[in-house]
Amino acid sequence: MRLTDESEETPFLINLVSMIDVLFCILAFFIISSMYLTRSEGLPVNLPKAATAETQRTAQINVTIQANGAIALNRQPITLNALEGAVRSQVGSTSQSLVIINADTDASHGRVVSVMDRLRQIQGVKLAIAVQKPS
Repeated sequence: MRLTDESEETPFLINLVSMIDVLFCILAFFIISSMYLTRSEGLPVNLPKAATAETQRTAQINVTIQANGAIALNRQPITLNALEGAVRSQVGSTSQSLVIINADTDASHGRVVSVMDRLRQIQGVKLAIAVQKPS
């Protein structure tokens, strides 16, 4: 019969394979969840492409013009006549507010211009047109 010698110890090993698997799962979670943080608040429309597109970093109000001419303010349907008052109430007393126009590629040019004309009448509003960068 062999007795174990106390000086003879089994080496302590850390299993790194399972730890790496857990780290990759956590990394995948953060990558996928960060993709949802960069979406625009407008309704889904086919945006035109522009080579000089820039990202705007301020508090924003989204006005969407769909292909059929329907207008939405922050995803809520609204008429052209009520648009100016609704945006004016959202702007409030802030000195500068950015209004992003998400116009569908197939939306009428006249409809887009009439929306822009109404928004320009509001004091302290800066307009931006949403586009996609060409890929």
